[in-house]
Amino acid sequence: MTDTIIPAPRERYARKKTTRGNFELYTWLFMRISGVVLVVLIFGHLFVNLMVGDGVHAIDFAFVGGKWASPLWQTWDLLMLWLAMIHGGNGVRTIINDYVSRDSLRFGLKVFLYGITAIVIVLGTLVIFTFDPCPTDAPADLLASFCTAR
Repeated sequence: MTDTIIPAPRERYARKKTTRGNFELYTWLFMRISGVVLVVLIFGHLFVNLMVGDGVHAIDFAFVGGKWASPLWQTWDLLMLWLAMIHGGNGVRTIINDYVSRDSLRFGLKVFLYGITAIVIVLGTLVIFTFDPCPTDAPADLLASFCTAR
C-alpha cells in the first residue's frame, strides 16, 4: 500500500495589521438591520405592483410615471436601491476578504466593487429623481392620466 500525502489546506486570510475600530461589527449589524428593512420594502413594493389594482398587467410607463410623481414612492424606491446596493456590496466585500489570498488582487477587486456600487447608486438615484413622467414627445396613449397637454 502506498501512503498518499495530502497537502495541508491553504491558510485562511489573516489581516496583517490590527485595527482599533469596530468596522466589522458595524457592518455585521448593518447587514442584519438592512436585511429586515429590505424585506419590508421589497414585499411592500411587490404588493403594490402586483396585488393592488390590475396587477402585473397594469405595469407600464404610465404606472411608473404615476408612482414616481409621488415623493413617497421616490423615497421608497431610493431606500430600496441604496440599501440593496450597500447590503450586496458589503456581502461581496466579505466574500472577497474570505476567499482572495493575494493582497494586491483583494485590493483591486474591492476597488472595482466599490466603484461599480457607487456608479449604480449614483445612476439609480439620478433616474429616480430626474424621471419625467410627462415627456413632451411621448404619444398621448402612453402618458400617465395626470399628464396634461403642454
